[in-house]
Amino acid sequence: MFGSIGMSELLIILLVVLLLFGSKQLPQMARTLGKGWRDIQKAAQNTRDEISKVIDDEDEDELVG
Repeated sequence: MFGSIGMSELLIILLVVLLLFGSKQLPQMARTLGKGWRDIQKAAQNTRDEISKVIDDEDEDELVG
């Protein structure tokens, strides 16, 4: 599932998180993590788009010049 982390290890991690932060803070943490993940994905996509644009511009310059 997550590389070398098995289901039992994942359950232990979730239990520790629940004990540390409590059930009231978990939804807020999940929203924050989800938003952060979306921001990372958006930044990565923007970087890929920018690199593709630069490569396309360089190819176009080679054809013209």
